[in-house]
Amino acid sequence: MTDYNLIFGAVLLFNILVTFRASSYWKKYFPDGVSTSEGGKQEEDPSPLIGGGDKEGESTDLEDGGSKNENTSSAASDAAADIRHSQLLRKYLAVYLLAAFSDWLQGPYVYALYDAYGYSQHDIAVLFVAGFGSSMVFGSFIGGMADQGGRRRFVILFSIIYASSCMTKHFKSFSILMLGRLLGGIATSLLFSVFEAWLIGAHANANVMSHLGKSFSMAQYGNSIVAILAGQIANKAASYAEFKPTSEDSGFYLGGYLGPFDISLISLIICGSLASSLWEENKGESSNDDDSKPGESSATGALKGAFAATIRSPDIYTCGIISSLFEGSMYIFVFMWTPALTALAKEEMGDAFEGLPFGVIFSTFMVCCMAGSSIFSIAMEKMKPEQLAVIVFGVASCAFLMVVFSGSATSTFLAMNLFEMCVGMYFPSMGTMKGMIVPEDKRAAIYNLFRIPLNFIVLFSLLTDLTPRVSFILCGMMMVVATLLQMQLKSRRISA
Repeated sequence: MTDYNLIFGAVLLFNILVTFRASSYWKKYFPDGVSTSEGGKQEEDPSPLIGGGDKEGESTDLEDGGSKNENTSSAASDAAADIRHSQLLRKYLAVYLLAAFSDWLQGPYVYALYDAYGYSQHDIAVLFVAGFGSSMVFGSFIGGMADQGGRRRFVILFSIIYASSCMTKHFKSFSILMLGRLLGGIATSLLFSVFEAWLIGAHANANVMSHLGKSFSMAQYGNSIVAILAGQIANKAASYAEFKPTSEDSGFYLGGYLGPFDISLISLIICGSLASSLWEENKGESSNDDDSKPGESSATGALKGAFAATIRSPDIYTCGIISSLFEGSMYIFVFMWTPALTALAKEEMGDAFEGLPFGVIFSTFMVCCMAGSSIFSIAMEKMKPEQLAVIVFGVASCAFLMVVFSGSATSTFLAMNLFEMCVGMYFPSMGTMKGMIVPEDKRAAIYNLFRIPLNFIVLFSLLTDLTPRVSFILCGMMMVVATLLQMQLKSRRISA
């Protein structure tokens, strides 16, 4: 029998250790590596000077003084950049983590709510397909509109659209619920494009692009913490009140599984308000090689320009394919880990099986993501994100291989945790790479183009009746392809 609590404790301890190693406290208490590097720079021999006697000594003194002034100026500049970055990061996380919190609150209860309304599995599948289809179609246009209209403005629009989607959940009407899924698909496209585009643009405006990897790492770490909190709060909210209509003939419901959506609605209102007050507006800077024509609408022109820029650049379209493959595997994993672990547990325990501790399992996955983001921060001290990504995809391939051929629930669960650590490393790695590769003026539009093949992968997994084992084989194959593509991307980027 798998001891999920023991594994959670071990993963939590590992996360604490790597988080400490990645923090500034490590450099404070163990400064040897940093001081050696700095000392090496200070001990360099001065360049030979022509002349001798007092002139040489005088020149040396002047050079030493100039060197000290340069070091002081550099240290002051670094300190100022650190302050700007800290201020920027606090403003970003205050808004982004609320948005992520609202999304995590809803996820586990969408299917359960539709089922509680009495809809068939086919009807629920139609609603889910509509949501992903909406993200694929409307997201393609709305990203370009955000680049031109302003990312902060579209973050506020995200809050309004997603809040409206939450409100539709109260109605036992298939058409209204369908509208909610369409709105939710648009909001999801904005969540996974506009926030990141604003962050990169803000880093460029503040002249702190060297801190971008740290920002993505902190955002991923915070996202994992928020996911755990959202799971606990949503569980309490879902059982707080009875699920029932406001009156006997009413199609408007309250309580039960609607609780998490109501909390999400409040979070989204706060999210939009904070974005309006804390964030400065930034847009995609116009470029000379804009492919849109004067007579075209902003949405159509932005989409065409983003598509043309993607096709012209091997780095951009390779980056897009890689992100679709990894995130597609991640979504399939989300759909399949529950039936896979449940089947193995039933096979091992037989009639003694009483269910899995899903809360503990989910928390373990999120702690693994947190550990992965800390490992990214440590690795970035000596590696480039292009190099780390090759390792991430390679390890993810091995993790799925272990899941496919594992014969026990314990080894399968450990392999799944390994993949979740890869997820924690993937998002800051890919975020940093996209920040360097994707042009600023088309950033949100291209990010949404990246999601088109991703949504095809998700729709394929929803519309086909694949077993968990076959699904994980497919995920492993996609990870192998992603590894090979990332090796090519790394070669081009490093040799350039």
